[in-house]
Amino acid sequence: MRSITNLQQGISEGQSLSLAKGITLVENNLEGYTDLLQSLKRNTNTQLIGITGPPGAGKSTLVNALLHEWTAANKKVAVLSVDPSSPFNYGALLGDRIRMSDFYLNDHVFIRSLASRGSLGGLNAKIIEISDVVLASHFDYVLIETVGVGQSEVEIAGIAETTIVVVVPEAGDEVQTMKAGVMEIADIFVVNKSDRPNASDFIKNLKILAHSKATNWETPVVKCIATQQEGISELNEMIKKHHLAIAQNADKKISLLTEKAYQLIQEKRMTDIDKQQLHKELSTLVLENDFNFYAWLAAY
Repeated sequence: MRSITNLQQGISEGQSLSLAKGITLVENNLEGYTDLLQSLKRNTNTQLIGITGPPGAGKSTLVNALLHEWTAANKKVAVLSVDPSSPFNYGALLGDRIRMSDFYLNDHVFIRSLASRGSLGGLNAKIIEISDVVLASHFDYVLIETVGVGQSEVEIAGIAETTIVVVVPEAGDEVQTMKAGVMEIADIFVVNKSDRPNASDFIKNLKILAHSKATNWETPVVKCIATQQEGISELNEMIKKHHLAIAQNADKKISLLTEKAYQLIQEKRMTDIDKQQLHKELSTLVLENDFNFYAWLAAY
């Protein structure tokens, strides 16, 4: 328990090595991880931002541009980047992190790559707990970059205080497909690569879609060329404005906490369910003439 106390203290003091060890502990359910989580001090000052959108939209490049903006202002930033896993061994290439190589030795930036490990929501299965460990280290911003797998990525909206959806001008038809899912979770839209042809028409249509959302916050559409740092200052201002709006919205904060609680309770109740055991039981029960699947399921 003393080692966990020391680890928690190191995390709260902003020690990168302690933070890295804490994330590994939680991600892999290693001994003492529940003690660590229960020892974390609540932090409500750091802004937790989710960045999502379809593959190829330039999410990692946008994160890199935001890092340049924030570090120039002497801000401390943590980035949790989730990459798709191999369906066979759950390993991940984690290649997008090459775009953030400028910050590997920056004392104000902490970057951690996470494999999705088969999670269908575009995130790591332990992302809630991992993000809370990072929040305890008192950064100014924590960024979560998702895999980019389409409508299933709405999971990020239940974790992040501010959700940024990144799209490109060529995504006209894709926007209509995404409308019922990813597009409706955006607090801020970013049209990256906005120097491309037909960008103006796409942005105009996107603004109409954004305006149709039934919320008190009018979702802005920000034009960016992340590779050239264009539009990043404007995006930063919109992030700040949304943070202020959320600070005055107690119900939003409770809703986020409720979503986190629901997901974690659901996961906890599933821990004693073994698929192999289910297979063994069913292989015997299906041979019985009066077997009723739903009557059996009710026992669980």
